[in-house]
Amino acid sequence: MFVAWLRELEIKHLAALEAVASAGTFARAAERLGYTQSAVSQQIASLERIVGERVFDRPGGPRPVTLTPLGERLLAHGRDLLHRVDALARDLERFRLGEVGRLTVGAYQSVCSAVLPAVVGRLYRDHPELELRVAERDDDDVMLAELADGSLDVGFVVGPVGAPVATRHLLDDPFVLLSRPGQFPPGPVRIADLHGQPMIGQHGYSCQLLNESGLRSVGLEPTYVFRSNDNGTVAAMVRAGMGVAILPLLCVDLEDRRIELHPLEPVIPGRTVALAWRTDRTLGAAAQQFIAVTVEVCGSLAERLAAVA
Repeated sequence: MFVAWLRELEIKHLAALEAVASAGTFARAAERLGYTQSAVSQQIASLERIVGERVFDRPGGPRPVTLTPLGERLLAHGRDLLHRVDALARDLERFRLGEVGRLTVGAYQSVCSAVLPAVVGRLYRDHPELELRVAERDDDDVMLAELADGSLDVGFVVGPVGAPVATRHLLDDPFVLLSRPGQFPPGPVRIADLHGQPMIGQHGYSCQLLNESGLRSVGLEPTYVFRSNDNGTVAAMVRAGMGVAILPLLCVDLEDRRIELHPLEPVIPGRTVALAWRTDRTLGAAAQQFIAVTVEVCGSLAERLAAVA
């Protein structure tokens, strides 16, 4: 029965107990807590009613109150609980500020190499204790399924998607032609001139399907001699002379002088890169900060891509 009564105990009772025990009087405890003296008296009275005994001996007059044996025992446990509450308050405040917590992000290959390093670097610089996990995914359908089941907090997706996710547009990523240096004159390459040209492609995920749809819409049926979902492997095969490739600009190493980049003529629709998250789940502070930093990083990156394209 005593245990059942003790479940009525509240943090405010222990705070009053600790304050009176430390201050020695109800009046000084009230000043310390910012309460009235009567409010402190009520808290102690309520505490004694819960435990069924006095926790203070009250000698009266100006002499300080003293803890009873039960009060001493209760205070020892109470201080431990108060320390735990203080630690909880500090942890929750840091969590609200995005300084701690766990965040799982879904991203495809080009984002992992071209976007995430800058985002992760900034997040860890400001919040080194944040636990960040990245899951690389090639397929938007897989990404969206993992967002839906909670495996991912946020994910990078291509193109517009519907419920139950919300998206934030990051940048437009145009398709460009990769070729060996000197293979084509500088400037745009006509898609009509690629008829019969051996091509290096990727497997049939969202970006490749968008690529092929765009080419077919202007009358080109691609002739693939090799496919790989590794962007570096595609570029390596182009360098080796196996064929040309059409990739989103974000997939290309802009510092690689062993290949040349050409705009396409006519332009085929590029991909839109966005961040997605569940609309029916509250985003934590870490996820909100991740989105904000990613938007800034992609804003700068979009300017650089526009200069190249």
